[in-house]
Amino acid sequence: MENAVKQNLSDLIGYQDGSVVSRTLIDKKAGTVTLFAFDRGQGLSEHTAPFDAMVYLVDGEAEVIISGQANHLKAGEMIIMPANRPHALKAVEKFKMMLVMIRSYEV
Repeated sequence: MENAVKQNLSDLIGYQDGSVVSRTLIDKKAGTVTLFAFDRGQGLSEHTAPFDAMVYLVDGEAEVIISGQANHLKAGEMIIMPANRPHALKAVEKFKMMLVMIRSYEV
């Protein structure tokens, strides 16, 4: 096991003009933690996922649409995207987010 290292989330990923950038921090059977950086106007089209996911905005502003309902998020805010509900994201301003997806099922 590696030693724990304190890091700033925002410093772990950079913006690229006209792009969406991602960096996986944890990828385990139980779930993933991924950082994303979206340039202004970029986004992810509507899709569904079979697991709950939490989006935490590290920087900037985003619109997160869940089942047709728009939610405006700013840095420091989070939202839960429920499993099997259509969702999409769009950068109101360039933004960075941490996506935490839990894959495990309750027994």
